[in-house]
Order: sequence, then structure tokens, then C-alpha cells
Amino acid sequence: MIQIPSPGGYDKLVYEPLSDDGYTEGANIKLEDIDEEDLVTIKTYACGVNYADVCIRWGLYESAKKFVGWPITPGFEFSGQVERKGKNVKEYEIGQKVFGVSLFGGYTERIRVPKHQIFPLPDNLDRYEAAGFPTVAITAWYGMFEQARPRPGSWVLVHSAAGGVGSMLVQLAKIHGCHVVGVVGASYKVDLVKNLGCDHVIDKSKNDLWKTAESFCPKGYQVVFDANGVATLQESYNHVASGGRLVIYGFHTMLPKSSESASGAISVWQWVKMGWNYKSTPAFNPLQMTNENKSVMAFNLSFLFDQREMLKESMAQLLGWVKEGRLKVTKVTKYPLKEAGRAHKDLESGQTMGKLVLTMDEFELKMSEGGGDKN
Repeated sequence: MIQIPSPGGYDKLVYEPLSDDGYTEGANIKLEDIDEEDLVTIKTYACGVNYADVCIRWGLYESAKKFVGWPITPGFEFSGQVERKGKNVKEYEIGQKVFGVSLFGGYTERIRVPKHQIFPLPDNLDRYEAAGFPTVAITAWYGMFEQARPRPGSWVLVHSAAGGVGSMLVQLAKIHGCHVVGVVGASYKVDLVKNLGCDHVIDKSKNDLWKTAESFCPKGYQVVFDANGVATLQESYNHVASGGRLVIYGFHTMLPKSSESASGAISVWQWVKMGWNYKSTPAFNPLQMTNENKSVMAFNLSFLFDQREMLKESMAQLLGWVKEGRLKVTKVTKYPLKEAGRAHKDLESGQTMGKLVLTMDEFELKMSEGGGDKN
């Protein structure tokens, strides 16, 4: 497993071998009274890497500080097979292939979670696609259908449309019958986003973002999804139509990039820069919002893991669309578990597309060579 003993750079992602019967647990166990017999132990195939994991490593992720502290094993999602289960777990069999979510603890060869946080591995997804699917898919679903709630025919603007959540938002908006404009930061991402179904793509490296956005939808957008933070929030709000909504689920541009620090740690200058960005983040006046008939909404999925019905409903819909072939996982890039630092560095660079996952292939190979089951 990967543990982070204290805030810092890539060297803080320390690999610690598990014992033969060891496992990690998320903060889920501390959050609510869960019967031991409702718990399932999963031998993991792979786990997803999300930008939130980078923020955890830096010590900037609020729910990690609130629910766990140090040391912490990051990771919100995984795929694997059921290795052990409690007496109340009738839905799954030993050896069954599953995937699921956890409130931290995912960077590990074995994890124990409540049964309501795992789902059968669908035929349409391989083990690596499934490991990077649930966090971004549920984030996109929650933002789209619980907060934005656009009507068919609405115009939707998606920042970072080639990323994990962005690519899901584009597809969900198209499934819902919306007109979608995707924003990317580099030309090599344009074709990917077009293939997801975007009606229009804005390449910020070549075009003026907001003039181009206005040319596509002069009266403003019914929904704008923004995880950038200070760099775009005010203009995102300005380009929301009357009756529309700005949905915020991250603040990427407020934070350092790997190119700014070889070690991945936050320098004094970067702390100053973050402080300035925090101070510069726009505040939205309720009176002005009322007069303009606009809404600003925000959420963090890690504070929603106790909402069992939401998890059940969202995954049922998402997997239904996966089965129908209407929702697809974009490009998956794989890294060995022990190279979590390289995955973090690549993710911070802003040059990646789709999802990054850490694999347990090395450990499965060792088990196979020793006579163990490699399923």
C-alpha cells in the first residue's frame, strides 16, 4: 500500500508492504455505525488516481484532514475481486469481480469497505477502466442531475472537457439531449473531446476562450461546469444565462503544477501564490445573483459518501448507459502502484487525458509465480 506520513512532495508517497492478511480501510468505518458483517475485503486489481489525491498529499484536502489525518492512504476508487465477506453480504460471492469507492484507502493491494460501496464489474469495462470509473462518473452525475438539472436542448459549457470528470460531463449532457461546448487547453485534446460528442470545442491554445464561447451561444449558457477556480470563475459566471447555473467542483488553477517544483512539494513562493489566488477568488453576491436570476452551486463528493441512495441510484443509471454503449471510459493510462509519484507528477502537469490508474499487476504476478490465483 501507499502511505503519506505528512504533507509534501512525491517522496511522501511511501510504499509499505501489506501482511498476507492485511488491508486498508477508508474513513467510511469511522463515519457511521457499520456492522462488521456488512464489510467486504477486496483484493485489488487497480485503483484510480484523482487530482484530489494530489491535494491530499499536499495537506490541502479538507475531508482528509477532518476524517483521517496523518498518516493516510489516498485513493477513492478501485477494482478487484471479493476475497472475504461478512455474514450479511449475500449479494456477492468469494472470487467475484467488483469495483467500488472508498473514502480514502484505495492505493492498496487489499481494501475493506461496506458492501453498499461496491458493484459487480460489468462486461463492458475491463479491470483498469473500472478502477478509474466510479469517482469521476459519480461526480459528473451528481453535478449534472442533482445540481445543474438541465433540460434537453440546454446549452452546456464544460471546462477541462478532456479530463476524467469533464469527459463524463460531456457524455452525460449529450445523453440528456443538451448542446455541449467543451473547453481544452491543447490542440491534441480536440479530437478526443469531439469523439465524446461535443457540438463545439474551444482550444484555448489557439482561440480566445470567451469570445469563442459567445460566438456559439450569444445569450449565455444554461449550465457552466468549472473546476478551474480563480482563472475562470468570474467569466464563467458572467457567461451563465438568466435562469442558468454555475456548478463548481474544484479549483485546479489555484494550486501548483509539477513543472513549478521538481520535488512536488509546495515552495514558499507557491504558498504566497496560492494565498493571492485565494484572495482573488470571486465572491458572488446573493442580491446580485437574485437580480440576474443566476445560481452558483458547489460540492465535494468526498462529503457525500454516506448517501447510500445517491450512490445506488447514480451507479444504476451510469452502468445502464455503459451497458447500452452510450457512456464510455476515455483513455486509461496505467502506472505500477510503486510509481504513484510519477502518476501524481503527470497529473499535476495538466498534459494528461482521461484517467490515470495504479495497477497491482506486479503483485499478482508474484502470487502467480508462487502458485497463487492470478484472477
